[in-house]
Amino acid sequence: MTAMKEQRLAVRVTARQKQTIERAAAVLGRNVTEFSVQALIERAEEVLTDQRLFAVSQEAWDEFMARLDEPARPLAELVALLQRPSVFDE
Repeated sequence: MTAMKEQRLAVRVTARQKQTIERAAAVLGRNVTEFSVQALIERAEEVLTDQRLFAVSQEAWDEFMARLDEPARPLAELVALLQRPSVFDE
């Protein structure tokens, strides 16, 4: 059973934008409303996924900051990699 759709969303687009949306909806065998709602939801979820809040305790934050302040340790593998000739120099 699907949820009752009670809300309306109106947007203004140029003629060219409308034609593009209509063509894309037709390619997928959907009407403009179905296509537009799905595209809007997918993009909204993508935006919201990138806006996560990470909460940590003060102790964890202090440890994280202390580790960032530590000097970098040399890694033998990284040193060897950086001493090899670049593939772009050949």
